[in-house]
Amino acid sequence: MIGWSQAAEELLGYRAEDILHHSSSAFLRPTDRGDRISAWLRSIGDEEYWSTFAEACHRDGGEVLLHLQGSRLSNSDGTTSWLLSATSAAAGLSALEPLVSQSPVGMCFWDSELRCVWLNESAKRLQDFFSHHQLGSLLCPDRGDGLPGNSDDSLATAMQQIFFDGSPMIGRKVLRTSAGRSEKRTFSISAFRLEGLDGSPVGLCAYVTDITGSGVGRRLKLLIEAGARIGSTLDIEKTAQELADLAVPALADYVTVDLADSVLPDSEPLQRLDSTALSIPIVRRVGVASIHPGLPESLWRLGDAVFAPPASPFTKVLSSGRPHFESVLDASRGTWLDLDPTRLEIIHRTGMHTLMIVPLKARGEILGITVFVRTSNPSPFTADDLMLAEDLASRAALSLDNARRYTHERATALALQHRLLPRKLSGGNAVEVASRYLPADVRDGVGGDWFDTIPLAGGRIALVVGDVAGHGINAAATMGQLRTAVRTLAIMDLSPGELLARLDDMVVLNEQDSCGDGPSAEVLVTCLYAVYDPASQECTMATAGHPPPAVIDPSGDVFFADLPKGPPLGLGLGTYESLQLRLAAGTLIVLYTDGLIETREADIEAGMERLRTTLTRVAPPLEQLCTSVIDALVGRSSHEDDIALLVARTGPTRVSGPLHEAVGRKPTCLPEGKRSM
Repeated sequence: MIGWSQAAEELLGYRAEDILHHSSSAFLRPTDRGDRISAWLRSIGDEEYWSTFAEACHRDGGEVLLHLQGSRLSNSDGTTSWLLSATSAAAGLSALEPLVSQSPVGMCFWDSELRCVWLNESAKRLQDFFSHHQLGSLLCPDRGDGLPGNSDDSLATAMQQIFFDGSPMIGRKVLRTSAGRSEKRTFSISAFRLEGLDGSPVGLCAYVTDITGSGVGRRLKLLIEAGARIGSTLDIEKTAQELADLAVPALADYVTVDLADSVLPDSEPLQRLDSTALSIPIVRRVGVASIHPGLPESLWRLGDAVFAPPASPFTKVLSSGRPHFESVLDASRGTWLDLDPTRLEIIHRTGMHTLMIVPLKARGEILGITVFVRTSNPSPFTADDLMLAEDLASRAALSLDNARRYTHERATALALQHRLLPRKLSGGNAVEVASRYLPADVRDGVGGDWFDTIPLAGGRIALVVGDVAGHGINAAATMGQLRTAVRTLAIMDLSPGELLARLDDMVVLNEQDSCGDGPSAEVLVTCLYAVYDPASQECTMATAGHPPPAVIDPSGDVFFADLPKGPPLGLGLGTYESLQLRLAAGTLIVLYTDGLIETREADIEAGMERLRTTLTRVAPPLEQLCTSVIDALVGRSSHEDDIALLVARTGPTRVSGPLHEAVGRKPTCLPEGKRSM
């Protein structure tokens, strides 16, 4: 320090002889002195002018919030000095100092590094709820200061955005839990950028108000709970019921959720139902909740069509998209209720006295209505209650629309999948067959798993099972193409190894046509192709990255065929070899996709062992065997991959003479379909 003014002495209490030729870092708090100097050096760089906020230590031990401005000075010897101008951040506000320091509103200042440099007493009392309310602490995203309605952004991120673009944050509501986890409060936060004389950002200021117990706090708490409870699944009926259950009794004593035909494609169209001049079917009841057991307020059960007069507020809300609000429900003569005596009788009998009907709108479309009623609660609905009901309905409508879209897409993919799978399997005179297909329990769960049986010349039969990587309509469509290709190649009477080699070429060529830049890892397919000849009782099979089939001999012993390894289709690397087995009459062959044996908790080897154990315990008929295998390995648990299962039982031989090989003998391995790598 080479210069010190009288104003500086009055501001910080140090005389010139106390400070000259000493480091200016003496004014900074010892706890973060090094961090602050390093941050300034990084931000100043080669700037000719800069400004920021800083907390300085007064000579008497107190703390002073300063607005610092620095200007670069070039010395004659080539070195650099800085001219610092410091003013009190509260300069000119001395009359307001008691208000700022003792206000019940928490006030905080951060500098350009988002480091806390000053806070009043109210803000200090909130340190159990806001970890960043500490002098010298930074607004860090990992402190978990989440804002409602913006779960991906932390308070630190929001503050940084305010600092860079200058847009203030006004009245954002946030629910906080104390550090001890014993108390929850609701706060309103406002923040704005502080700027220097040249308009450059120098810091931030935030105001925090405790609004716990107010109507706003109750509304925020319910909305946060709605975000966690409504739309937990992509099930329309469950989502509607979640809305009703949440609103009772928090907002109303009785709540219904009624949806239009467009949201419930599997229900009978309302237009087909009988209507009268006084009452028409308008929606269908999907969710309902009440504080009273037995739902005495409800005229319709879940799934029933809801009728109402054309002039009722229910139909008006559906047509206009605007809510209907009656703080005091008018059930007197001369209203629309004259045309609906049954509903009027329910109103009088249950004591309904206040009503809100809110449309369920999402993406510009009205999906239905939700009705809020109070009976036992004597308080009428208020305008704030209507705002809360609209917020709840808006959130629920978006979840309902997502569920509707998912249901429609899944139904479309399922229809395509079932259309592409064989409608009726036949093993001819060679084998008896049975099968199962289960789509995955996830969004776009319908995938590319398939199975097939193909009759061949000489009474032989081909057994096929395959799996296209991925889910959704694209995977199902690719599966359909491959199933057709396999059937086409099978007519050429190729060996299993050669057929898979040709199929691999087709997948690669198809990808080149689609992408134009060579093989793509986006389409990978596993496949197992087997040919059984009842005349010789020989089964020849080859695999392209697919799990081996399980074989059960007539005595009940179970083993997995030791197939030569082959890469999945679509890589263009296929060298496929065949394995030949001699199977006695009554032998079972079980082909499957990896969804049956592989889960997050268990790998393929563990799943194969579970399958082997299950097969030792089951017996014919084949349909019962398929059911037993699915129940044992999948049951009612959720599965993230679709499952295909194909079971075949060999019939008696049609040629005379002893068998050359018996089941259990070492199989013959025939190399076929080899290509250069």
